Amino acid sequence: MTSHAKGGRNPKLNKATHRYVFRLTDDENDRFLTLFEKSRLSTKAKFIVAVLFERRINSVIIDKGTLDYCTKLSEFYGQFRAIGVNYNQVVKILHTNFSDKKTVAYIAKLEKQTLELASICKEILILSKQFEKDYLIKKDKL
Repeated sequence: MTSHAKGGRNPKLNKATHRYVFRLTDDENDRFLTLFEKSRLSTKAKFIVAVLFERRINSVIIDKGTLDYCTKLSEFYGQFRAIGVNYNQVVKILHTNFSDKKTVAYIAKLEKQTLELASICKEILILSKQFEKDYLIKKDKL
């Protein structure tokens, strides 16, 4: 006796059979769609079930101000690295092209400017930490 395989997909163990219908105003619908898009869930039904039963919903919020701040901070870091490269080149040129007295005098001036730059960098670090503490959303808070 030959057995015939039944075609199609396997039946679900806990099939969803109950259906609910509700209506939204235009404003409510806009808000609903915004929340749904932020959730990154694949279907609106999954989103509604997740909200109803208080499941964790991941949202990605892109803050333009924070993005701009990070971009400027990255640009500053690139400039800071360039200053470091230039600093090394200047010191090398001073040692090869000037007498010891002139080299020491120029390096002293360079050292003074470097200390000012270090002070500014400390301020930037403090402000960045304060910004992160006050404005950036932590995973723990979601």
